[in-house]
Amino acid sequence: MLDSPHPKQELVGFMFERIDTAIPGVFILTPRVFRDPRGFFLETYHAAKFEQLGIRDRFVQDNHSQSRKLTLRGLHYQLRHPQAKLCRVIRGEVLDVAVVIRRGSHTFGKWVSAVLSAENRHQIYVPAGFAHGFVVLSEEAEFLYKCSDFYDPADERGVHWADPDLKIDWRISHPILSDKDARHPRLAEISPDQLPGNNPP
Repeated sequence: MLDSPHPKQELVGFMFERIDTAIPGVFILTPRVFRDPRGFFLETYHAAKFEQLGIRDRFVQDNHSQSRKLTLRGLHYQLRHPQAKLCRVIRGEVLDVAVVIRRGSHTFGKWVSAVLSAENRHQIYVPAGFAHGFVVLSEEAEFLYKCSDFYDPADERGVHWADPDLKIDWRISHPILSDKDARHPRLAEISPDQLPGNNPP
C-alpha cells in the first residue's frame, strides 16, 4: 500500500520531469507545456530523452480506450509476453494503479497509484512484471498507453481488483467491471508458475 511519490526529481532536456514513486522502476513523468494565444504544445514521447530517464523499452503497440465514470479496468498482466506500459489521459481523470507481482521481489504485493488527467498531463511508466489497472474518476475518460509487447488474449492474466490482501485504495467501492475482470483471482490464489519472474525481459 505505497501510494505517494518520493520527492526525488530529475530534469532531462528541460522537456520532462521524472518523479520516482515508492516502488523502484515505477515513475511519473510530467511534460513541459509551451503555451501561447493559439493554445499549447508538448512532447508526449521522445525515445532518446526517455532513455535518459530510464525507459529503454521498444514500444510496439499504442492503445486508446474510452470509459465512463466508475469503470475499472484491471488488474491485468501478460505472463509469457510481459508488457511495460507508458500511460496518459487526454480527456477526464483516472486513478492508475500498478502492483508488484514479480516472484521473489522484496516489494511483492505492494502497489502505487497516481492520478492521471487531461489537466495535469502526467504519464506513468509501469515496467514489465506488474499488474496494472485504472478506474475512471471523472464523468468520462480517454486513456492512452504504449506497450512494449503485443497484446495476446491467450496470454492475458489478472488479479482481482478488490484483493483484500492488497488493500488498494481505489477511491470507490462499486466499480463497473467486465465479467472477466470480476472473476480474476486473488494474488495469493495464483500459482507461482503463473506469475512473472523477478527479472522479466
